[in-house]
Amino acid sequence: MGIIGLSIGIWLSSCTSNSTIETAPNPTNKKVILTTFTVLADMTQNVAGDKAIVESITKPGAEIHGYQATPSDLARGQKANLILENGLNLERWADRFYNSLPKVPHVTLSEGFQPIDIAEDAYKGKPNPHAWMSPQNAVIYVENIRKSLGKLDPANAVTYDKNAKAYSEQIKAIDLKLKTAIAAIPPERRYIVSCEGAFAYIARDYGLKEVYLWAVNAEQQATPKQVEKTIDTVKENRIPTVFCESTVNPKAQLQVAKESGAKFGGVFYVDSLSSADGPASTYLKLLEYNVSTLIKGLESK
Repeated sequence: MGIIGLSIGIWLSSCTSNSTIETAPNPTNKKVILTTFTVLADMTQNVAGDKAIVESITKPGAEIHGYQATPSDLARGQKANLILENGLNLERWADRFYNSLPKVPHVTLSEGFQPIDIAEDAYKGKPNPHAWMSPQNAVIYVENIRKSLGKLDPANAVTYDKNAKAYSEQIKAIDLKLKTAIAAIPPERRYIVSCEGAFAYIARDYGLKEVYLWAVNAEQQATPKQVEKTIDTVKENRIPTVFCESTVNPKAQLQVAKESGAKFGGVFYVDSLSSADGPASTYLKLLEYNVSTLIKGLESK
C-alpha cells in the first residue's frame, strides 16, 4: 500500500470513536426499535444511546434485497414500538412484513434528498437504493432517525438531539477526509468496479466512475453479456483492480479479474456490517474499510 493507503486508516480511525455519544443510564421503559438491516441499526444506536433498545431484523452478512422474514422476525416485530427502513425499493419483502404488523408504525429514512436512478437492466429508471453509502446522505438519515425517535419518545428527545449532532459531525469529518484522499488519486484511475451497482452516490460525491456487473442484487446474476461487458471496460481503461460485495458470490468478478488481467482486490461492505470482530462492525468503520480497500486497489500497478 502506498502513502495514501497507509495514512487513510489513521485519520479515518480518529473519526470512528463513539466517545461523544451521550449514554446516560435509563434502564426502564425503553422503546424497542427494529431496523431492516444492520447498517441502519448502527446508525440508530448512535442516536439512541442507551435510551432505547435497537435491533436489526437481518443479521450481519445477510443479503437484504431478497430477504425472507421468519416467524421469529414477526415475533420481534410484534414487540417493537417502531420499525425503521431504508426504502427506495431496497426491502422488497417489507410490505408483506408490515401487513402482518398493522399496529407497528414504520418510517422510511431515505427521504429528503434526490435519489439517483438506475441506468440499465430490469431496474432502469428506479431509484438506486444504496443512498446510505454516501456520507452526505447519511447525515440526512441521521436527521430522520433523530426526528423519528424524538416523536416516539419525547421524554428523551434532548438526548437524541445531542447524540444525533455528535454523530453527524463524525460522519461529516469522514466525508471531508474521503474527498481529500480520493482527490489524490489520478483522475484516469478513479474507477470503482464492483459486482452490484451500489456505489452511484459515492461515485457522484467523489468524482469516481462506477462499473458493475449487475445493477441490483437479484436471483439470477452475472449473465455472460454482463461479464463480457465488464471485462471489456476493465481492459479498455486499464483498471488495475476489481471488487465484489461481502453479501454476494464473487465468482463472476473473479472471472473478470482473470480474463482482464486485473487483480481481485477483495470485498466491500454495503448491505450489511461485518460481525463484531470483523473490519466493518460499524457504519463508520464500513466507510473506513471500503475506502482503504479501494485506494489500495487503485494504487496497484
